[in-house]
This record gives sequence, C-alpha cells and structure tokens, in this order.
Amino acid sequence: MEQVLPLLRLPEAGSADPAGAFAHSPQEVWFEVGFGGGEHARALAEANPRVGLIACEVFENGICSMLSALVPDDGTEAIPPLPVNLRLWDEDARQLLSKLPDATLSRLYLMFPDPWPKTRHTKRRFMHPTNIEIAARVIRPGGIWRIATDDPTYQDWTAEVLAGQDAFDVPPPALERPDGWPPTRYEAKALTAGRQPMYWSLTRKA
Repeated sequence: MEQVLPLLRLPEAGSADPAGAFAHSPQEVWFEVGFGGGEHARALAEANPRVGLIACEVFENGICSMLSALVPDDGTEAIPPLPVNLRLWDEDARQLLSKLPDATLSRLYLMFPDPWPKTRHTKRRFMHPTNIEIAARVIRPGGIWRIATDDPTYQDWTAEVLAGQDAFDVPPPALERPDGWPPTRYEAKALTAGRQPMYWSLTRKA
C-alpha cells in the first residue's frame, strides 16, 4: 500500500485529462467501478494493451489483493514492471466520474457490485438514476457499459432503473457470461452457491 499504490494511483489531475495520466497514449479509456480482488481489471489490462484502464476500489482488502497479484512475494523487495495501461483510484468512483470530461470513456464496467439489499440503502447502490445520468455524460456515443450481478434484488432493481432511462440501448440480459468478459471470484462464488448471474451490455445512444 505504501510503496506500490502511489506508483499506480491516478493523479488528481487525471480527472481532467484521463488519457494523459498513462505512460503510453491509450487509444481508449475504460473505467471499472469496484474492482474487488482485481482479477477482472488485471485481465482487461493484459488483454488490451492499447487501452488505458482506470480501476476503482475503496476497500483496502481488495486493493491489497490487486497489488499483491501485481507484485507477488518472491522473497525480495524488488518491484517488477507494473502495467503501463492501468491506473487505480482508491476513493469513491462516483467522485471521479463526476469530474471526467464529457464523452471520455469508451467502456464502463460494473461487475457484481455491492447490492445494498435493504430498502433504506437504495441510494448507496451504484445503479441509481443519478449515476445513470453521470454515466450517460461520460460515455461516448456508441460506448459500452457492462453490468453483471447475481443478486436477485439487484437484478430487479437494475431492470427497473434501466427501464426508466433513454440514454442507453438495453438488450435483454444474458444468463451466461458472454465471450470477452473476464471471470471474477464473485461470479465463481455465485455459481457455486447456485445463484444465477445476469449480464447486461448497454450501448450509449448517439
């Protein structure tokens, strides 16, 4: 946390010029909300070297899992080369999204978010009309927003919120993980427990 995270953390100025925060010149900027253990974000970064990926997580356990995978304990204190196309944001993703310029992102990912199942906590869910407006502003026309959840309450809530907006085309969700979607540990836990994930792929309208 002390040595590696500062090397990957998106600088504050990155909110105004996200592409300029990367060591290379990315062709596109992608954004993941709540990367959990980081396996999905790492797979995306590795498979898409020409993309700049901003991955957000506020929970220290998840950040430590991500950093530990990038810098495995080999008995030395040496830091191996880190992905040049990956930047981390360890504060609320909504704060950063609200500062991004219009049409900045080509893709947004919301993979198995915290469902906040209690009714009084609905405002804490990322899938919320206010955040739909923010996403519609920062995703370019034709850009993609991928959403996955295994929680039945959150699935119903997602369908309800998406039905009330007109910024995105919303095909019916898939019941099997589509090709090109890296797996996550949360998906594996859901399948083991017998829960059925749903996978949405939204397209930002022109």
